[in-house]
Amino acid sequence: MTRMLRGINWGHRRAVGPLSAATPTFRAEHPDIDISWSQRSLAGFEFEPVPRLAESFDLIILDHPFCGDIAATSCLIPLDGLPGLDDRLFLGPSLASYRYEGRIWALPIDAACQVSASRPDLLAAFGAAAPSTWDEALSLGRAARRRGLSLAIACKGVHSLMTFFTLCANLGRPCRTDPTEPLVDRETATDALDAMEALLELCPAEALDWDSIALHEMMTADGRLVFCPAVYLYATYAESDYPNPLRFHDLPGLRGPDPSGSTLGGTGLGISAKCRDPDAALAYTAYLLRPEIQTGFASHHGQPARIEAWTGSAADARFAGAFSATRTTMEASWIRPRYPGYPRFQAEASELMEGYLRGATPRRDLLDRLDDLHARRGG
Repeated sequence: MTRMLRGINWGHRRAVGPLSAATPTFRAEHPDIDISWSQRSLAGFEFEPVPRLAESFDLIILDHPFCGDIAATSCLIPLDGLPGLDDRLFLGPSLASYRYEGRIWALPIDAACQVSASRPDLLAAFGAAAPSTWDEALSLGRAARRRGLSLAIACKGVHSLMTFFTLCANLGRPCRTDPTEPLVDRETATDALDAMEALLELCPAEALDWDSIALHEMMTADGRLVFCPAVYLYATYAESDYPNPLRFHDLPGLRGPDPSGSTLGGTGLGISAKCRDPDAALAYTAYLLRPEIQTGFASHHGQPARIEAWTGSAADARFAGAFSATRTTMEASWIRPRYPGYPRFQAEASELMEGYLRGATPRRDLLDRLDDLHARRGG
């Protein structure tokens, strides 16, 4: 009899391709186990509570900020006993981001953070390398505007908040993870918001409606968008099957060519505490931990979390050098808060940040309300 597992993923080829390819090869070793994957949108991945998903699915692709809620509800099986879970085997803080209250709640299978992206054909017209500082990006944007071109940024919902987080951390004063403290000091917040607004002036008005996927899609299709200084890496948009493949670069720093502080993204695989067959789920998780399996993700549009894919040449070549060009940023990335209640804070704070950028909320009100939300959701 086949032992069936149900999994929930998110619907982009970066996510779907690797796991779809891994299922038949896993079944070749475990013919008695099969996996049925469902998909949700990027927004569903960002906001749908993991404890709720754990009621219906055995395997869950999740984001690390849910770890506090996971630990508080014990809705997933800790993976501490899985052999090979060593921070040195994963890129940057990928594994550390799923370690909360002494337990590991998910296996990192995808690595990402905010980096910069360019259209190499458009950038070449300016005779310059990709900007390594925010000021250089703004200078490029002003030159681009004189030619009827633009910069780009994703400001829809959570993506505006993530850029704010990135800039605060890049300034050396990241948003605080302890909800008993103010979210961020006002001087840092002011500098970060000033930088975001200066960038927005050089972007199309539609940037307020873009999430990170929409931004990548627009940059490959629209001949006006030269450069984006901060967006979550989707290395697959550097592949040759896109009409105008992108190139990716380290995050440009606000105070110089320092890419540190980018807000960590990526995904992990968790096992529901209500899993119908935990042994089968653990076998699959152990399979995805193997270096040759994760390295193979790159052949199916994925961004493995294991370090081997980021240091080898084959995956890097597939993505036109995206891994080697952004590894420094990944290794210096910043882990978001993970306290119980943080996902609700992130959802509500994202609405506030987008509203501010649309001109609906004064700056002082925004910062006061962010502090209040941070305290209430973490209380």
